[in-house]
Amino acid sequence: MERTGPGLPEGMEALSRQASALREALERSEENTQGMVAALGSFDSRVSAIEASIRPAQVRTQAITMAHENIDRTIENAEAILAQFDIVSRAEVVILRGPHENLKIFLEAVDLLKGVVNFFSLNKNFKSCEGVLNQVNNLLTKSALKIEEEFRQLMGTYSKPIEPNHLFDCLLKHLMVSRRDSEAVGEQPSKSFETAIHPTLIPSGILPLLHDIACQLVQDGNQQSCYRIYRDARGSALELSLRNLGIEKLSKDDVERMQRVALQVNIGTWTQCMQITVKVLLAGERKICNQIFDGITFNKEQCFAELAKGSVMTLLSFGDTVARSKRSHENLFILLEMYGVMHELQSEVEVIFQGKFCSEMREAALNLTKSLAQVAQEILVDFEDAVVKDSSKTNMQNGTVHPFTFEVIKYVKSLLDYQSTLKILFQQSETGSETESQLAVVIMKIMQALQNNLNGKSKQYKDPALSHIFLMNNLHYMVTSVRRSQAKDILGDDWIQRHRKIVQQNANQYKRVAWARVALVRQHHQMLAAVEFQGV
Repeated sequence: MERTGPGLPEGMEALSRQASALREALERSEENTQGMVAALGSFDSRVSAIEASIRPAQVRTQAITMAHENIDRTIENAEAILAQFDIVSRAEVVILRGPHENLKIFLEAVDLLKGVVNFFSLNKNFKSCEGVLNQVNNLLTKSALKIEEEFRQLMGTYSKPIEPNHLFDCLLKHLMVSRRDSEAVGEQPSKSFETAIHPTLIPSGILPLLHDIACQLVQDGNQQSCYRIYRDARGSALELSLRNLGIEKLSKDDVERMQRVALQVNIGTWTQCMQITVKVLLAGERKICNQIFDGITFNKEQCFAELAKGSVMTLLSFGDTVARSKRSHENLFILLEMYGVMHELQSEVEVIFQGKFCSEMREAALNLTKSLAQVAQEILVDFEDAVVKDSSKTNMQNGTVHPFTFEVIKYVKSLLDYQSTLKILFQQSETGSETESQLAVVIMKIMQALQNNLNGKSKQYKDPALSHIFLMNNLHYMVTSVRRSQAKDILGDDWIQRHRKIVQQNANQYKRVAWARVALVRQHHQMLAAVEFQGV
């Protein structure tokens, strides 16, 4: 065997063996592939045959499945419809019985019926839909009527006038709380005492019922019925409460014909009623109105305004009638009392009558306050003129204090009983001057007018001595009265000292005139004695 180099024949032989093995493997792989292709072709034929044989069975199975599903759906729909029928049946019993026994259950039945309406509205293809909906709608109509009637009955039952004694008691406690708060700033009234100053207009246990019913009425679209029932019931209760207190509508002629004592009684009643109305009744009405209609789409501001308007305008109309009636000096104190009450209530009026619907009442109260202030000031000016122009001819023969002096000083003392009210009145109508000095100016003018009038009356005496005695006695009474009253703080020590000097001056003038007369009499007696002596 030929050798070309060391080890070469062995390598070539090995390579040849590997090539032969690879060739055999490729031949076997091709045979296998052809066999596999043939097998797969045969398998596809068999699968197609199987599929063809089982397709009818699959179709039947799918049909059966769909049928079962349709049956299940039908059963479910039937059960749902039967459930709605059952709801309607149970709710009908409750609706026909009415809400009086159990309002909560009644309202739940109404909600269930609304659910039935919603169910059939979403499933309009049901054959029974129209009939059930008609039945349910009839029941809902009945429920709305029954709930409205229940609201009317509850409002009528619990909207009664408050007894006058209870109202006066509440006002007294309210004033006590206000006074205590002004004296002890920062202290809070106790819960029990705070509750005691407000009357129970509607029992607290009834308020939630009224709230739920009002809510249902509004949801049912019966807002106007709810509005009218509440307004009429509460307005009537408020009017009757005030009528029981003695408030009546009087004309201007009625007021002017009224005797002074009767007018004072009526004004006293009016001032108390104004305070009770604002501080007690209307404050309470605001509170329950807010509670009953809390969270409800309801125009409670307008409702409150309408229920309060009649009673409030009657009260304010009476005050306006008094302010416009014939003026007299005696009525000044009545007007000051009314003005004081109206000014005191002003801040509460602003709170209770807030908003556009209460603007008429708010403005009427403010206008009455202004009118009372204006008339009071005009009467003060008229009184000063009357003092200057008084021409009474009563002549005090012994020179004692004139009745007119007593009358004017008494009037000034009465004015000073309303000192705080007068200061407020001047503060609201004057600018650029202190209220106290303005009050002092008014009092000084009246006292000066009296002094001037007394000077004129003193000239009625033919005897100069009596004239000075008259001025001395009257001015002394004026000074003493001022010194012993609140007028001392208003007019001041300077006024007192100045008028004391005038009193002393008249006393000195009296002495001078009296001694001159004594000297004249003595001289006359001496002349007579001389004549008699010469005759002897």
